[in-house]
Amino acid sequence: MTGPPRITESVSRAAEVLLNGGIIGMPTETVYGLAACALDERAVNRVFTTKGRPKNHPLIVHLPSLEQCMDWGVFSTSAIALGNAFWPGPLTLLVERTELVPNWVTGNRDTVALRVPQHEATLELLRQVNTGVVAPSANKFGRVSPTTALHVLSDLGDDVDLILDGGSCEFGIESTIVECIGSEIRILRPGAITASDIFDVLGDSPALDSTDSRAPGMLASHYSPVARVVLCETPEQAENLSAQSEMQGVKARMLWHEDAGTYAERLYSDLRAADEESCEIVFAVLPEADGIGVAIRDRLTKAAHHA
Repeated sequence: MTGPPRITESVSRAAEVLLNGGIIGMPTETVYGLAACALDERAVNRVFTTKGRPKNHPLIVHLPSLEQCMDWGVFSTSAIALGNAFWPGPLTLLVERTELVPNWVTGNRDTVALRVPQHEATLELLRQVNTGVVAPSANKFGRVSPTTALHVLSDLGDDVDLILDGGSCEFGIESTIVECIGSEIRILRPGAITASDIFDVLGDSPALDSTDSRAPGMLASHYSPVARVVLCETPEQAENLSAQSEMQGVKARMLWHEDAGTYAERLYSDLRAADEESCEIVFAVLPEADGIGVAIRDRLTKAAHHA
């Protein structure tokens, strides 16, 4: 396709673009993804090129049901239990791949990341496409993830063929990634599905390992705005540092929401707003390391790590 990207609410139009080898901005309940049909090598290569993402970084494959996911991955009893409990929803399962899965999706690894998103328009899109769809966040690699269609347009412009507008993302941060291989249950990326949620289903507490390269978003520096992010332990500390910076002529912004769910939902929009306001520093308050607060701390820590 040529010309500027078009924002649409037409699911059938978005499906047509994907089936014709195009790439689109796709809404989910977590963040907007840059979507392509997983079995179309040329389209997937466009995703890597458009994002500036290294091709050895694995991609998450999105499908409309657990049953279809089982064509793409080898599911243990635990994986099936988690899929039944949380799909559709903000959970990605890392499992052994089947022969259906091509190397360009997995970065030549023996595992594949699979998810059933909880967004009605996207589920309908996946049903119409009737194959796996890769969809890493629809932004330049390492930068702040998009949570609205306009964020995608701002970041990627005419590099995408179409943007399916599904409104603002419900959760605002990426899915929880859980490794389910054999008896091994590990959280590789924290998200809205928490360790406590997983314990309630399996009766075991999963280990947390946010350094495993088999899952997306594992770099020390990620989710970064242009502004420098400084981590603070309390709102008072952030407020004082922000005021001091302003007195010194340095434009600053404080980042904090008392409610953790609201903090997660607005996190990326607030980081983007700091850049739009030409802030030099963002003083971000770390929430309690509990529930979705674990995921917020993970994203803020990576946003504050300047490679």
